Amino acid sequence: MPGEVTEASVCSILWDSFQLVQPDDVDKILGAVRATTCALDPCPSWLLKQASGELVDWFVRIINASLEQGRFPSNLKQAVVRPILKKASLDSTDLHNYRPISNLPFLGKVLERVDASQLQGFLDDTDSLDQSQSGFRPGFSTETALVALVHDLLRELDRGSVTLLVLLDISAAFDTIDHGILLGRLSGMGLGGTVLQWLQSFLEGRSQMVKLGDTCSDPWPLSCGVPQGSILSPMLFNIYMKPLGEVIRGFGVRCHLYVDDTQLYYSFPPKSKEAPRILVQCLAAVLAWMRANKLRLNPNKTEVLQVSRKSDRGIGWQPVLDGVALPLKAQVRSLGVLLDSGLTLEAQVSAVAGRAFAQLKLVRQLRPYLEKSDLTTVVHALVTSRLDYCNALYVGLPLKTARKLQLVQCSAARLLTGANYRARSTPLFKELHWLPFVFRAQFKVQVITYKALNGLGPTYLRDRISPYEPA
Repeated sequence: MPGEVTEASVCSILWDSFQLVQPDDVDKILGAVRATTCALDPCPSWLLKQASGELVDWFVRIINASLEQGRFPSNLKQAVVRPILKKASLDSTDLHNYRPISNLPFLGKVLERVDASQLQGFLDDTDSLDQSQSGFRPGFSTETALVALVHDLLRELDRGSVTLLVLLDISAAFDTIDHGILLGRLSGMGLGGTVLQWLQSFLEGRSQMVKLGDTCSDPWPLSCGVPQGSILSPMLFNIYMKPLGEVIRGFGVRCHLYVDDTQLYYSFPPKSKEAPRILVQCLAAVLAWMRANKLRLNPNKTEVLQVSRKSDRGIGWQPVLDGVALPLKAQVRSLGVLLDSGLTLEAQVSAVAGRAFAQLKLVRQLRPYLEKSDLTTVVHALVTSRLDYCNALYVGLPLKTARKLQLVQCSAARLLTGANYRARSTPLFKELHWLPFVFRAQFKVQVITYKALNGLGPTYLRDRISPYEPA
């Protein structure tokens, strides 16, 4: 039956009732929830947020009644799905290139936010998530995952090892989650009572309708999956995926997960005869686990990067997934960053610089029409944010490579200050209170290191830090 718990609890109940909310809690939650109005809302969400002072007691009664009874209101379980093209460059006539984002009622999102904050506290206190899962966790990010990944790849490259990085592609991951398996995971973590009842009520009895323009389909019941666009869905997906990391590490293969982005990597000596067998067995175990948990791997979109010295590029074999030989690529995109076989990051730097210069060219046309403060906001949103994304990876790059991004920053500074193209950049940076690009990246590394050492970041980064001990 849908929603039936299919795994027995493996530990005693640790959390069986929610903490009821107070008016101050609701005020904070309403301030944090985005004012996205759903077609099913009786009034615009921005109006509810503006009138929250008068409605806060009404919100408190509804939220606490839901938490005490362990029920998610049935009229908040319907979603309006708007297909969104994954990338602007993709073919809009191919339905596989769309992402089905669920637009959910505003009150339902408020309820989800309350549950998510308490569930996150439970997960942190019990350390229930996989140690390599970085998605939607405080202090974790794509950058922390990539810093750990690139650190390991560089270490193995320095040792002369060959590393195969496998980027698994899961088809429609959120849409195929089995409710019974998920409830079994939740029960096995120690959830019970009205907490488990509320989550079961949240999952079951959902429906959705697809809207294109002014045309809307009839509601369709859902027997599996969690809605994309929901606040709780990424957290529930992390819980659902927890056993996968243990499966992968059981073969001596390392991994990093960011929600449904799963990356596993295996290092071995260039002439190893055991490596093909171990990696193929690991991939077969991953495939079996995915099938048992109602998830579908797509071998045709799974990518493999070989990280090694040039002399070791021809290892003579390819990993196999579900009978499909996975070709070794010269570069892959991992969590938005282009990685190449030598980890030079030259392709990544060139791509970032090219897109940033293109944005600067467009922003320059707006300069006569914007105040300086507004122009600064636009430049930060479209240009410097690109330079800052995962810039911790750029520390130690050759000056020739890093200079491309430094030129972008100099051009942005000249645009904001109105200086000519020959003006020295250092005075402009001082005027704007900007750190030069190289020091900006170093500062990011120092911040990440500080957080890792003081319990504000992932433990997997703290474990990779070697304290300096002078002789």
